[in-house]
Amino acid sequence: MDALNSKLWYRTPAGEWEEALPVGNGRLGGMVYGGIKRERIQLNEDTLWSGHPTDGNNAEASRYLDEARRLIFEERYADAQTLIEEHMLGPWGESYQAMGHLEIELGHGVQVEAYRRELDLKEAVCRTSYEYSGVTYTRETFVSADDQVMVVRLEADKPGKLSLEASLNSPLPFRVSRRSQGGILLGGQAPDHVEPNFIQADEVVFDRGGDGMTFEIHLQALNEGGRLEVHGGRIFIRDAHCVTLLLTADTSYNGFDKDPVREGRDPGIRCSRWLDAAAQLSYAELRSRHIREHRRYYDRADLTLDAPGRSDLPTDERIKALRAGGADEQLAALFFRYGRYLLIASSRPGTQAATLQGIWNPMTRPPWTCNYTVNINVQMNYWLAETGNLSECHTPLFDMIGELAVTGGRTAQVHYNCGGWASNHGIDLWRSAAPSGGPTKGSASWAFWPMAGPWLCQHLWEHYKFGGDLAFLEDRAYPLMKGAARFCLDWLVEDGGGHLVSSPSTSPENSFIGPDGRKSAVSMSSTMDRSLIRELFTNCIEASIALDTDEDFRESLKEARGRLHPLRIGRHGQLQEWLEDFEEAEPGHRHTAHLYGFHPGSEITPRVRPELAEACRVALERRAVYEGEDTIGWCFAWLINQYARLEDGEKAHGYLVKLLMNPFPNLLNAHRHPKLSWYPTTLEANYGAAAGIAELLLQSHDGSIDLLPALPKAWPAGRIIGLRARGGFELDIEWTGGRLTRAAVRSRSGGECRIRANMPLRLAGAGPAAESGGPDRSEGAAESGQPAESGQFAESERTVLSEQYTESGQSAESGHIALTGQPAEPGKFSESGHIAEPGQSAELGHSALSGQYAESEQSWGRKQPLEDGSRTGALLVFDTRAGQSYEIMPG
Repeated sequence: MDALNSKLWYRTPAGEWEEALPVGNGRLGGMVYGGIKRERIQLNEDTLWSGHPTDGNNAEASRYLDEARRLIFEERYADAQTLIEEHMLGPWGESYQAMGHLEIELGHGVQVEAYRRELDLKEAVCRTSYEYSGVTYTRETFVSADDQVMVVRLEADKPGKLSLEASLNSPLPFRVSRRSQGGILLGGQAPDHVEPNFIQADEVVFDRGGDGMTFEIHLQALNEGGRLEVHGGRIFIRDAHCVTLLLTADTSYNGFDKDPVREGRDPGIRCSRWLDAAAQLSYAELRSRHIREHRRYYDRADLTLDAPGRSDLPTDERIKALRAGGADEQLAALFFRYGRYLLIASSRPGTQAATLQGIWNPMTRPPWTCNYTVNINVQMNYWLAETGNLSECHTPLFDMIGELAVTGGRTAQVHYNCGGWASNHGIDLWRSAAPSGGPTKGSASWAFWPMAGPWLCQHLWEHYKFGGDLAFLEDRAYPLMKGAARFCLDWLVEDGGGHLVSSPSTSPENSFIGPDGRKSAVSMSSTMDRSLIRELFTNCIEASIALDTDEDFRESLKEARGRLHPLRIGRHGQLQEWLEDFEEAEPGHRHTAHLYGFHPGSEITPRVRPELAEACRVALERRAVYEGEDTIGWCFAWLINQYARLEDGEKAHGYLVKLLMNPFPNLLNAHRHPKLSWYPTTLEANYGAAAGIAELLLQSHDGSIDLLPALPKAWPAGRIIGLRARGGFELDIEWTGGRLTRAAVRSRSGGECRIRANMPLRLAGAGPAAESGGPDRSEGAAESGQPAESGQFAESERTVLSEQYTESGQSAESGHIALTGQPAEPGKFSESGHIAEPGQSAELGHSALSGQYAESEQSWGRKQPLEDGSRTGALLVFDTRAGQSYEIMPG
């Protein structure tokens, strides 16, 4: 790993929040400014929100549902939208809150030399150093997951030269008192309601008699040398050599369904326990425990590029140089590392899910309430989790889905007269599931979208597909998927022509011009609705087969799936966004919701559905014409992934460069929308682009593991280690001259492995797999489990020769290479392992491999054997055993 390109670093302190550096342990977060005379660390705790549990469902909404549907069937779309906005929305959700600040006033002047601040991604430690009057001062800050404390270590390289004052404050009502152990604590309270920042109102923050959540921040100082005093709510240290500050925080939050005041927990209990325990450890012990725990996740995957870079420049100067037209491909590698770092720091088992800003927020009225916006943004946060080898970081999202199924069950019943559970786009800590915006009659284009459940369920299914954990599928995923599918079954209605449609339906945040010339967002069965419902039904069908359960329910899903409208290509050659080929009101709209089935879904792939994949390309190109009007950072992140799926590495790389020119100096995404006068920070682009970088180098959504499917020309040589693929595999990939030179496949659960590349491949060796995150992934293993010398794999018992291609109509035997573009004969096995009848789909509804039959016309819309078209390549198929590693070489 390139140590220099594993750090964000700067020559000056942060002047504002967008320049500060993030640290966190999933629960407790800080933004470190690296000041000279005054250090400031802005603090967050992931459960500190305004409000409390409420039933925000609109009891009158369902009374207007039939009328809205009637208007839609009459093509009075704008009238239906007005009806929804007047009568079918609920209240605003609550806001994630800034907790406070740790302020450290240093006892020296401001004229310093050799200043440097940095964030070491590999160690998750933020450092500041400088010289003043012949003394070198250093600070290190990190947040330990093991010990649940923030640690700030201050040192001077000469005895007695360190003096400081430490204090706590908050933008919320607070008081500071002395801790019995000699530190200080801040106690505060969040508002019981906060109006969203985009609402103009006379009173925007409400405190109604102490109904808001309480919180505490505890601070303890440990000095080496000098003297320590506590008075006036501050800690004073004079003439020390070293000082360690320990900080922790907690809230009275006790669950999404419990009032944080009447049923809350005492935040001081856990704060005292954590702080007292940490104080028993030396700084060296705290630091080593933190780094060891962080690297358990971080070291699993890494990207190295043999390409131009400017890691010798500070990060802010690198961004400016890129904007000025310079080349810096190493910034892409840093961005990949940073995306993984941010996910580790903001989402851990047992914490809340990452919000629009991860866990970092300096405001009491943050942009979009800093909530969980689930019509793209929060899902994008987690695209990296499975491929990026951070599956544990995915679990907070699953916890949120489980809680949302409870509140969403009532929303499904009250708003939509349906069973199961449903949620709309804006979710808060209290798991609000109703469509928001009612108080100001918000636009139905974003407010009314009861399809969050199917999209969120894709994450449950992906976790299962990557890991193969049947217990997870049975105990957690399938019950939630089934509940969302039950809602969809009840939500679908007859269209009078033999099909089932969702109505009312929107394509998130976009609008069209109706037949009457009026702008509207509401119609029936948008393309995204159909893709989401079809995918959810298919996944539930496969899950029920895997678990051998719910046969009757499975059949009802199959019947309904077969009655969904197929996807359609419009008059411009684009994938239609709506059931009808409406003209777009905003041709450059930032959302590309109708391409869900292409990415992050897998209904459309260039091999299985080349004509629809091409329609997706046309849709993207039409958007690009108007890109400057609406496209922003997270859109670039999605485009990287979409063009990677199109196997267009050059277009994907172009959008990656645009994104890398976009962020704030701290490399966090800037929401630079042309209609805004100031630019908020949102992190989904950081997470999503890191996932897109992985997608350029490895894909596994199409029934095989594709190596280097969209390698940009700007990355002629490189190496990526530790990426995960569906089926329980982990891969390292190396390339030179734009061509694969070696890959290692580690099988975690055994089973058939299917590797695809743009060249013939051979299985060169096999041996025991190293643990994930091992120090040297280039090491192989020898025959009979013995280590190989010189990092080489032993010769496999079954070496695959590149000449052993399959002929037309034949299945590839295990261990042989199958050329793409060959159709399977009736009775041959599909990729799911089920025999396909003539002209029919595989039982489980996966995207078929090239040369296999896709689902029937009633679902995926194809009956004919699938061809690869102009795409060429080879497919290597071999059996694996759990715990074994396999070396793949060009054949």
